[in-house]
Formats: sequence, structure tokens, C-alpha cells
Amino acid sequence: MSISEHSNNNVVCGVEAVSTPSIMVIFGGSGDLTRRKLIPALYKLKRNGLLPAGFSILTIGRRTMSVEEYRGSLLESMESMGIDAGYWEIFSKDVFYHSLDYGDLDDYRGLNDRLEGMGKDHDDYNYIFYLATPPSAFGVITENLGKCGLSDEENGWRRIVIEKPFGSDLESARELDNRIKIYFREDQIFRIDHYLGKETVQDILMFRFANTIFEPVWNRQYIDYIQITAAETLGIGRRAGYYDRIGVLRDMFQNHILQLLALTAMEAPAHFDPECVHDEKVKVFKSIKPIPLERLEDFLVLGQYREGVIDGRDVPGYLDEPGVPEWSRTPTFAAMKVFIENWRWQGVPFYLRSGKRMEKRLTQIAVRFKKVPYMMFRDVLGEEIGTNMIVLRIQPDEGIGLKFQIRLPGSKICTRSVMMDFSYSDFYEGTPFEAYERVLLDVMLGDHLLFIREDGVDAAWALLTPVLKAVETEAGTGRLSLEGYSAGSWGPPLADRLVQEGGDEWVVV
Repeated sequence: MSISEHSNNNVVCGVEAVSTPSIMVIFGGSGDLTRRKLIPALYKLKRNGLLPAGFSILTIGRRTMSVEEYRGSLLESMESMGIDAGYWEIFSKDVFYHSLDYGDLDDYRGLNDRLEGMGKDHDDYNYIFYLATPPSAFGVITENLGKCGLSDEENGWRRIVIEKPFGSDLESARELDNRIKIYFREDQIFRIDHYLGKETVQDILMFRFANTIFEPVWNRQYIDYIQITAAETLGIGRRAGYYDRIGVLRDMFQNHILQLLALTAMEAPAHFDPECVHDEKVKVFKSIKPIPLERLEDFLVLGQYREGVIDGRDVPGYLDEPGVPEWSRTPTFAAMKVFIENWRWQGVPFYLRSGKRMEKRLTQIAVRFKKVPYMMFRDVLGEEIGTNMIVLRIQPDEGIGLKFQIRLPGSKICTRSVMMDFSYSDFYEGTPFEAYERVLLDVMLGDHLLFIREDGVDAAWALLTPVLKAVETEAGTGRLSLEGYSAGSWGPPLADRLVQEGGDEWVVV
């Protein structure tokens, strides 16, 4: 099925370019995030004319190397991405490298001098500090930036970008936030969740609140359940030291999954601005019914992947990954059932699941509507009629699908479920923004809409921290088992029980 485009000639939809010069300081300059995501995103923004004149990148690392060596190492990482070698020469001239010990305050004074030298041609210069480092370094980097005056805004704005996870539980998140707030105000802090930069995630609010045909049925009267899935085919790679301390609940649920839930379930904000949107998201978090810890097994299933086959290739189990302790009980899969206690969603189950080494890379939100209230075709149909469903595909094929019933031509009444599909790749010309391109541009513009506010972090951790404590203190006793599942599957069979209680199965589109 096709979707026709109806344009409004009075509206021009575009992307706002940054006009003020700035320097992006990336801590963790030799890390995987910088090489795979940040530098490629900045390269594309520059190529598309969205970065201002005078924009520079200063990457920070512990190892001593020349700027030529560093640029060469970046080029090696970028060549597989199909970059233009000629334009890379232009872009890389604005990329610099600075060695620094994260814990040495004198090194930050040297950084201050370096930045002042880079911005000497401007009266005011703006700094973005991006912490692409392990979470253990967030606090000390922030404190040393503040102590040497790099958070002061006497000569331009200062912003700090913090990657997830923001803390490991409610207590540590508040402790980290208190350390950062000594030197940076809330409006200077950008807690990043790159999922929010994906096109379909941004479109959820537009889909819900700009179309009168959907919002009236977006409630407990018409919706049977909602499923949110974030599945990965990848394992942990070289991140065993990080992942084995974090696990799937901290890595995916506290941020990505709950953010998708909030956008799906929130009320319409009074205005389309960051503060109003954040207000409504926090209300959702605070309305989620606490999971009964005495019946945890009825609401939560945890798993850990074993060896298996993905894309025709044998892959090892989690315990056989380099750097993983042989006794590790870190979950790589979780399925959870939650309820939101308010007028809109009372009694509607939200099924959440995420895992590594799954059958397919897939992130989607499936909204299943209730059956028709009266089955007028029961005497002529030999089968049960299907239900309507809306599927919001976040990745890899970003788009929206609407499932409904049609009658097949012929003398007998036969029905068939069909999916009316909208795909961003078919609808828009050119290359769409990658998630990191979108969020990096918004940092430069000072737009907090796609970032996480302090009270949103607290509310999400307040929900998950009791569960984490129960899991990490009682999983070893056998009360909540850690289910094995084969790599290349959809997770442990026990996870199917959560949705089967409602008479259905996990949706995969």
C-alpha cells in the first residue's frame, strides 16, 4: 500500500544550522564511541553545511600522540564508512588532540590554556564538553573542569554532555548529579539518550497529537496491551569489563525502554517545548505501579545468552566472551510487565523486553487494540477475526505500520489481515539524520527536548532500583532464575509466559 503526500506550501520543514562558533571537547578521544559515532556524525554535519564557521573539535585522551597520528588513526576508522577522502582533508583540519590525565588538576589548567589559544580570534567562545568515557570518570572530569573555571560562562556558553548510564541506581545517580551541580546548572547539562534522536521516536508525539484519528482511541477503552521490544543481534564485544557490571536492566531499561514507554503513554503537553514534554514524561514514570517484589517472577524474566548461530555464523555464549567471569550471573535479556495507574491506562499491561544476541536487530512499539465488541460475522466466518494493531518501528527500518482487516473478493466471506506501511526510507529523499547527528546538533543549539531531565532520571531509577536490589541479592538463591537462551533466538521461552497470560504472543514485524 502506498501513502500519498499532501504538502502545505506555506510550511517549510528544515533543519536549523548552528550559527555561533564553538569548540567540542571530547573526553575519550581514542574510544569506540568517538570513532564509530561522534566523529562520523560531526563529519556529516559539516558536510551538510550545518556547523558554523570557527567550529573545532578537541579530543582528549590519556595517551601521548601527535595530531597527525591521531588524524591518521581516525581516517583508518572512517574509511570503511565510505567517506570522501578529499572532504576528509578539509574536515580533519579542525580536529585536534590533547593528552590529559583525568585526575590531574594541573592538566586541566593546561587544557584551559589550550582552549583559550584556539578561541583567541573571538570575543566570546563556546565550549561543549562531551564525556565519552566510562561512567566512573564522569565525576572527576566534571569536578576538575569546574575547579579550573571551564564551567564559567563569562565569555560564552558552556555545556556538558553525559552519556548513559547516569549512575547505577537511585543513590549513585543522585550522588553524581550533586557533584555535577556544584559547577554546572541544569540548563548546562545534557544527559544523552541517542534513541531519542531516531526519526520514529521523534515522530511519536507528532503521530499521536497531530492526528485526530489516533488520540481518541489511545487509551484503556480501546487498547488491549502495548509491547516495546529492543533486540540486538550483537553480543558484548570487547565491553565485558563494562557490561558485566551493568547488565541489561541498567543498560537498556532505565533509559531507552522507559523513554519509549513515556513517549507512548504520556498526556499531551501544554506546549511543544522541552520543559512541558519533560513534565509529562516524569508524570508517566511516577504513575508506574511498583513491581511487587514478593511476586517478582510474575513480572520479570531474566536471561543470559548461550552459544548459538546468528546470520549463519557460530557465536559464543556470554560466559565464553573474553573478560567475562565464568561464574557471572549478569542478565543479557529481560522481559518485564508493568502497569500505569492513571485514568488513561488503568489495567492495560505494558510488556517490555530487550536482549543481546537475539534473532533479529529490532526496536519497535506494538500497540494492539481490543477485539470488536460484537462479532456479527460469527455465523459465516470459520475463524476468529484478527485485531487492529499499530507498530512504530524505531530501527532498523524506521516507519509506521497499521494492521486492519479486509474482505477478500469471492463468493465466500473471507477476511485477511493487511498492513498499511509507511517507511521513512521510501518517503524522504536524501540521507536521513542519524541519531547522533540529531542530538549533537541540538546540543549546539541548546535544545533540551531530546535529552533527559534530572527528575526524569530520578523517577526512572526509583522504579528500577528496588527490582535491581531484589535481583542482585536473591537471584543467586534460585528465587528468580537466570534463564539460558540460545544466541539467535528470541530469548528464553519463559518470557513468552508473560504475554501468554493475556492470550497472545510477542509481536515481531
